[in-house]
This record gives sequence, structure tokens and C-alpha cells, in this order.
Amino acid sequence: MCRPRPGQRTVTGAATGRTGDPERATLDKATAENFPVAPFFLPRAWRTDLMAVYGFARLVDDIGDGDLAPGGADAALLGVDPDAAEDRLALLDAFEADLRRVFDGTPRHPLLRRLQPTVRRRALTPEPFLGLIAANRQDQLVSRYETYDDLLAYCELSANPVGRLVLAVTGTATPERIRRSDAICTALQIVEHLQDVAEDHGRDRIYLPAEDMKRFHVQEADLTPKTTGASVRALVAYEAQRARELLNEGAPLVGSVHGRLRLLLAGFVAGGRAAIHAIAAADYDVLPGPPKPGKVRLLREVGVTLRGEG
Repeated sequence: MCRPRPGQRTVTGAATGRTGDPERATLDKATAENFPVAPFFLPRAWRTDLMAVYGFARLVDDIGDGDLAPGGADAALLGVDPDAAEDRLALLDAFEADLRRVFDGTPRHPLLRRLQPTVRRRALTPEPFLGLIAANRQDQLVSRYETYDDLLAYCELSANPVGRLVLAVTGTATPERIRRSDAICTALQIVEHLQDVAEDHGRDRIYLPAEDMKRFHVQEADLTPKTTGASVRALVAYEAQRARELLNEGAPLVGSVHGRLRLLLAGFVAGGRAAIHAIAAADYDVLPGPPKPGKVRLLREVGVTLRGEG
């Protein structure tokens, strides 16, 4: 539902395949996501359009994270000089220009050509797509967040647009549902940041607010060890509780819709709740690797969410 981040950053098959078929290689990454992108039980038309949105979101994240495969196929498709293929900001600028062709012209990249019919069918606007590009630009320029409000503003760009797109694709957007969706998406983004503290730190990015790190006496050097110290655990527990509260705030969205969409949204909320449970079960020890929930726990949380409990 929200900003895609693969369970493993390195997807060898996809990386190798991108040079031959950039579109297929990006879409194949859907199987590695933390949350289902377009599950089988949805109507075919929804699955088609959700995968088109996913392709956009996955590619813009790959550009922002420097995860494009060697060979420069994506840069060439976007009209970027091969000598500038490593310039993420230049690639994001070219990607934005190609996005604008989706709404007025013929885009160059096959993933954006795939998106164009979805945009027309669902009357989608440029704003959520531009938000995702802006988030990835911000990642190139901002690697630390001073306050929780600063982090929420980042999530407004990096996560919330995808939830809004899901509502738009399924024709269920209302102001209240958008508000609930934003809470869920922000929560899921925070949870993934907590799971990926060590990985993000390795990329010189820290999504734990600096004011909270100071409050819990956590230094940046404390994010390096393989075993999480008590102060880091306390900080992670604090941020996990914030994410839990956001999920609870957004959960009534599930009961406001019907049918298969209700099951899809319950899966997103349940995935976040199960991930928080896994973090807590690991005693908030996130540095050795992201704690992952088991299928039994996930199914239990789906049931709880569908019943409107929790």
C-alpha cells in the first residue's frame, strides 16, 4: 500500500535482468516486498493498475537508492547521457520529465508507458507521483531528521502518496479514508525504518529523529554494533509505540470498505502490526537484521483487524 521497500535490497536475478528488460526486472521485485502489491484475490483490472503504480514507485526508489543495475539501460530510456548515469538527481529530473509525458504526451520509459492507461482510466493526478519523486530527491540531500514532525513530513512524501493511489485506483477515496490511509502508510514507513536501522546507517541515512536519540542518550556510533545496546532498544521501543498508535488510528479504514478491498487493507494493517510484534519479540534488537513476523502471526493479525479489534 505504501512506499515499496524490498525485503532484501539485492535481488540478483532482477539486477541482472534489468539490462535486458528493465520493465520486467522492476515488476519482478514485487515478490520480494514486505507487503503484497496486487494479490490474486483482487479483480484483474485492479491488479493491472496497482502493478502499474507499483512499477513507478519501485523504479523511483531504485533510482533514489542507487539500485539500478549496471549498464545504464534505465538512464538511456530516460534520455540521460551515460556519463551522468550515476547522478541520481539528474536521473530523478529526467524521470520527472518523463512522468509529465504520462499526462501530456508519450513517455519514454516502458514502466511509464504502462502507467499511462492507468492514469487515464482512474483519472489520477500528478501530485502523488511527484511526491514520491520529491521524497527520493530529499534522500539525496537530507540524511538526518531533527524532529519527529520532520520525519512525518518526509513520510507525507515517501509513503502516503501510494496509499492515496490505492484508494484512487479502487475508486474509494474520501477525505476521511485518505486521512486514515495516511496514518497507516506513515506507520508502515516508520516500521520499515526501524527494521532497517543498520542498513540505512550503512547508507549514511538515519531516520530516527535526532531529538529522540538525544532523549534516549543514543549516539550515531551506537547504531553500528551488531548487538543493540539498552539505550537503542529503548529508543526503538518508543518509535515502535508511535507506529502502533498510528496503525490503530488508521485501522478504521478497513471497516469503511467492503469485499476484497477490505481484505487487502486488513493485510496492510496486519502486516504492520505483525512487524511491530516481531520487533518487540526480538527485544527491540534490530541491528543484527530486520526482525520478521511469521505467517501464523500475520494471519492472526489479519483476523484481529477484520474484526475491528486491536
